[in-house]
Amino acid sequence: MYTIYGGEEMIKEVIVVEGKDDVAAVKGAVDAEVISTSGFGITKETMEKIKSAAKRCGIIVFTDPDSAGEAIRRIIQKNVPDCKHAFIPKELALKDGDIGIENASSESIKEALSKVKTEVSYGRKEFTYMDLFKNKLADCSDASLNRNIAGRKLGIGYTNAKQFLNRLNRYGITRDEFNEAVKSIQRS
Repeated sequence: MYTIYGGEEMIKEVIVVEGKDDVAAVKGAVDAEVISTSGFGITKETMEKIKSAAKRCGIIVFTDPDSAGEAIRRIIQKNVPDCKHAFIPKELALKDGDIGIENASSESIKEALSKVKTEVSYGRKEFTYMDLFKNKLADCSDASLNRNIAGRKLGIGYTNAKQFLNRLNRYGITRDEFNEAVKSIQRS
């Protein structure tokens, strides 16, 4: 993920975030070019800038860990299918009830960017709902908490069971990575 330029580590991809405060937080944590979508107000001009960056050096979508952030992520993914994704756990991006990348520490931002995921382009079905059920990631009282822990370990964020399964398959998570994440639940 990091490239050495003139002796310094720099992220080669352009990082796409939601707002100007997110831009400041990311630039404070890492050396990278950053584009702001201005929230849901992604203009045609901004989307063209994102597409151009994707062609030039690639992009990493790094939106807030909330429903608005997920909606923006889907819009970008639809327009730039080969983009990469970084996720930050909600509890690491929370301050005074406000959720956003701008509230995360530099260390949390670096950690999230170190776990960048790329969607696989084929219909991969490595994992099934039974994997979630057997490992207490669905249909049990602790499933939500367990998915949060596993999603954090895997770098795929927190979601409901259906989306979690989708991300396991879409982001090419290996069986070994999954098993290691499940072990981290058992140790918690």
